Amino acid sequence: MEKEILLSSAYLAPVEYYTKLYAYDKVYVERFDHYAKQTYRNRCVIASAAGPLALTIPTEKSDEQKCLMKDVRISDHGNWRHVHWNAFVAGYKHSPFFDYYADEFLEFYKRRYTFLYDFNAGLCQWICRQLDMQPCIVPTDDFCVSPEGVEDFRERIHPKKPFEANDPRFVPKPYYQVFDAQTGFLPNLSIIDLLFNMGPEGLLVLKESFYNEE
Repeated sequence: MEKEILLSSAYLAPVEYYTKLYAYDKVYVERFDHYAKQTYRNRCVIASAAGPLALTIPTEKSDEQKCLMKDVRISDHGNWRHVHWNAFVAGYKHSPFFDYYADEFLEFYKRRYTFLYDFNAGLCQWICRQLDMQPCIVPTDDFCVSPEGVEDFRERIHPKKPFEANDPRFVPKPYYQVFDAQTGFLPNLSIIDLLFNMGPEGLLVLKESFYNEE
């Protein structure tokens, strides 16, 4: 029987999210949920010398009281692309693989995407290629309250919900991090932390971070 899961859209999602892309036969990514702030939809968490650092994409205010994820537009407020890029450079310029990926990664911050969903999806596709992953990702066509036969993780992978309580199958495998001497190992940061530090071997970390009960 195929293993299927339903996820929210996410900006440079955490390692936990990518273990699902690795382990499941089919991944549905929700486009028709009501957009919520303070989630991974527009936020990622990377490493810095001072510890975890959250980076947030500003979004345009909608005329509608509740805006669907697929309709959320990215704002240019606060020169955020420049701010995020400088944070990546400061956090990862000394990582083993930053220089290898930097030019292609930078292109996402030069191009002005209109919709947050499209920006997230483009980054996800690029990261999967770098990790040699070929997940079957299917954007949803409508909103399903209780999907039958599909694990629903739309609100379970969340910056305010500890993965230890919400996801027993995610057991983060420690890997090299630039600032681990100062901060210790920081689990479940953005996938970009894993990519810049481990390169293609990040796939092995994803595999070893997913506890398969079978």
